[in-house]
Formats: sequence, C-alpha cells, structure tokens
Amino acid sequence: MESRILHITIGADAPERLDKALAREVPEEAALSRSRLMRLIAEGAVRCKGLVVTDQKAKVAEGEVYEIAIGAPAPVETVAQDIPLQVIWEDEDLIVIDKPAGLVVHPAPGSPDQTLVNALLHHFGGNLSGVGGEARPGIVHRIDKDTSGLLVVAKSDRAHHGLAAQFEAHSVHRHYLALCNGVPDANDPRLRGCKGTNFEAGGVLKITTQLARHKTDRQRQAVLFQGGRHAVTRAHVVESYGTPPAAALIDCWLETGRTHQIRVHLAHVGHGLIGDQTYGGKRKLAVKAVGAEAADAVAAFPRQALHAATLGFEHPVTGEELSFTSPLPEDMQALITLLQAGNPDLR
Repeated sequence: MESRILHITIGADAPERLDKALAREVPEEAALSRSRLMRLIAEGAVRCKGLVVTDQKAKVAEGEVYEIAIGAPAPVETVAQDIPLQVIWEDEDLIVIDKPAGLVVHPAPGSPDQTLVNALLHHFGGNLSGVGGEARPGIVHRIDKDTSGLLVVAKSDRAHHGLAAQFEAHSVHRHYLALCNGVPDANDPRLRGCKGTNFEAGGVLKITTQLARHKTDRQRQAVLFQGGRHAVTRAHVVESYGTPPAAALIDCWLETGRTHQIRVHLAHVGHGLIGDQTYGGKRKLAVKAVGAEAADAVAAFPRQALHAATLGFEHPVTGEELSFTSPLPEDMQALITLLQAGNPDLR
C-alpha cells in the first residue's frame, strides 16, 4: 500500500480539539482511528495552511482544511514462515483460521516465532494492507496455544476497527466444546452453593465473577469478586460419561472474553477441564466409572480439552452475517469415543 494524502475539511459544530475533530471528519473508508490520528499528529504528518500541526489539542475552526500524510505501512520484524494453515474463509479484509492445538497465536517472549502470525505473513505473501500503520495481521482476539479452533484475523485497518468494536461490544458469537471432570448438574447442592454461579432455564450453568492475574503466579488468572474484570461464562451439558457420571462434554459460550476465562471458571466451580495442567488439578476419573482404557486416556491427555467450535460475527466491511463451525479435532473425538464405551446408549 503506497503513501497517500487525505484532505479533511472541518465542518460545522465540530469538536474544538484537533484530534477529536479529525476523528469525526475523516471518512469511514480511510479506517483511521482516533489513536492512529493522534500518532500521525505527533509524528508531524498533519498540516494546515502549509504548516505542521503537532498539538493534538490545537483548536480548529469551521472551514479549515487539514492535510494528513499517511505513509506506506512499515515492515514488521516478525518473519514470514511456511507453516500450514487451515483457511476457512478469506477475502481482502479478513481471514478465518481453524487453528490446531499447539500453535501460539502471536510472537511473545518464549515463543518468538513459529506462531500463527508468522504463518499468516507467509500466507499473505506481502499482499497485506496496513493495520495500525504496519504491514501486519490484525489480531483482534486470541485462543490459547493448546486450545484448538476458530479464529478471525483482520487484514486491513477498516476490518480491524470493525472487528475490535464487535468484540468490545460482546456481539461476537463464540461457542466452545470442552471435556470437563464431573458433570455440572443443576441438582448438585454443592454447585448451587458455589459463589458466582446460578442455573438458568434449560439447565444452563451461568458463572459470573471478576478475573485478574494471580497474585503470585503471573501466568495464571484468578477468580475475584471485587476488582479485576467482569467475566460471564455459560455452559450446558451435551453428554455425560461413566456410571456413575464422571465426565461431560459441555457447550460453553462467552458473554465476555477474558484470558483463560472458560478454564478458570470451570475450575472455580469444581469442573476443571480434562488435560488442563494449569487449572484442572490432579483429579482422576474412577476406573469403575469409565473403564481402565478411558481413565488412562484421560490421565494422559496432553492439553486442555477445549475447542473453539463456532464463531459468528458481522463482516466489518460488507455487513454480511457470517457464521463458521469447526468439528472436534481428532484427539478430543478419540477421547470421547473411549468415554462413550462406558455408556452403551452413547455408542
């Protein structure tokens, strides 16, 4: 994408501050957020009557014309790497990926490369619009390294802003399938007495808490009831396994989207996910309930049994309603097959 000049005329009743006025007057197709405009002002990319304006609080007047120089997206240091991707949908503004378990979404300390972002840069082959002034994919949400499933990524500024707004408004529809220890049962007095939980119509478990980083382990999240960030998870049992029931496949959906939210919330109510080494605890399934083969497979499952199965949102540019589904990955399906062997009616 080449550099370009935008000419913006201040209209009637515009905000007095330059940054706010430009944010109002810039056409939507320019896909310039107020924070991006503030950076451009600070960088000397805004002029009025031939003079550079670097004060974002400068007063504006109706009829003034401002020039905004928007440079070509800067290359990023993250390298493109040929990593296979399962692409579910792609157009010029966004891409939907079915991410395998084990793939980190974004480079970070400890995972500098071999991430989804590295793979996307190779996939795009340089044909990528600028996001935030850089030639990079726009990550608007993430799923954990060892969680599989659907993820949408912006390829342009206009898509990035539109998708980010939908995630902020909690209007994106996300359903996860998970295998948990035990069965969340509305008739369980322990569960009904657990703080932050209640049951809605149809046996839907609703978990409402605050979440924040753990005080002593910064890699974990902790449940709070004061401070932190508001978090709401709902879950419904799809199938239960064992005699007596010892595990369940549950459908979880998010009202909010916090780090590790489903994993933390299910652990809080005593139904941590199978395979979750961080939150799942040391709980083992009884051999008498599910059989030795299934019990051993559950104990050896190498990741949290969590899959982002459904993703729905409004296309940020066309307005089309999009919805995608991803089948359970082979490892979770194989585990379910073993668990079902203890329930003859589920075979």
